[in-house]
Amino acid sequence: DVQLQASGGGLVQPGSSITLSCKASGFNFVTEDMSWVRRPPGDRPRWTAGIRSDGTASYFDDSIKARFTISRDNTKNTVYLTLTGLTPEDTARYHCARGGRYNLANPAAWGQGTQVTVSS
Repeated sequence: DVQLQASGGGLVQPGSSITLSCKASGFNFVTEDMSWVRRPPGDRPRWTAGIRSDGTASYFDDSIKARFTISRDNTKNTVYLTLTGLTPEDTARYHCARGGRYNLANPAAWGQGTQVTVSS
């Protein structure tokens, strides 16, 4: 079974940073581009960041404005998302997903995600 287990979320204060992790299993991780998608409360999911299978290139939604970093460790089948300069507008459930921005896997395959809540 394909599994994407995201972790690292929590309640954080505005201006702080946090790093999310997503452990993948059940598929050949090293050959797959990976993405992070976030779903704000009451809103549709929005693609946020992507990284090539070999980690040589990464891509971000324009709304991120260079505040986020995506990386991966193919020896650990894990993709990371570091969020800095957090604002309440970053509050969302963050999911990792197979694929890039234009070929994301079906949302049913994203896993449970991890909740990030930004509040003072």
